[in-house]
Amino acid sequence: MKGKFITVEGIEGVGKTTNIGFIHQQLKAAGRDVVLTREPGGTPLGEAVRGLLLDPEYTGMDSTCELQLMFAARAEHLAKLVWPALQKGQWVLCDRFTDATYAYQGGGRGIDTHIIARLEELVQGDFRPDLTLLLDVPVETGLARAGKRGALDRFEQEKVEFFERVRAAYLEMAKRSPERYRVIDASQPLVAVQQQLDAVL
Repeated sequence: MKGKFITVEGIEGVGKTTNIGFIHQQLKAAGRDVVLTREPGGTPLGEAVRGLLLDPEYTGMDSTCELQLMFAARAEHLAKLVWPALQKGQWVLCDRFTDATYAYQGGGRGIDTHIIARLEELVQGDFRPDLTLLLDVPVETGLARAGKRGALDRFEQEKVEFFERVRAAYLEMAKRSPERYRVIDASQPLVAVQQQLDAVL
């Protein structure tokens, strides 16, 4: 791959949207040709799957179904957008990727990570992000912020304990892969958060 693949992770309310915009701006200012995308989503099929995954109408969806929908959208995303962009030398900035599956479906739902790893191998082989920025805040802080945005989606309606498990899974992955992860304290004022991001970039 010629380009670089940067992912941004974190629980609800960490400020991903705002800070992804900042990261995008900084990369473009540095002369990079950047493709901005998200998971689940990024392609017409992926966005359709995203709608199913986030719709509160499907609260109670079987966790194995949820897991497979995530990887179905990811397979399409990689094949149609991510890999072609990287091959052209573009940088891809993605709002969540497979680490989110380990955190939400593994940590949050309790699915065996060996099952997730098998799907990861099937869909993406040994392909991994070049850099993962984990925006981290205490769960209570994140959920309070998310609650101000309006109607909650299917995941945002989960209990605090679910998000505690998700956050713990994220922090454990960052601890295991320090060469790829950078943990950003997103509980600080926005200026301080963006100073941390700028230093990493």
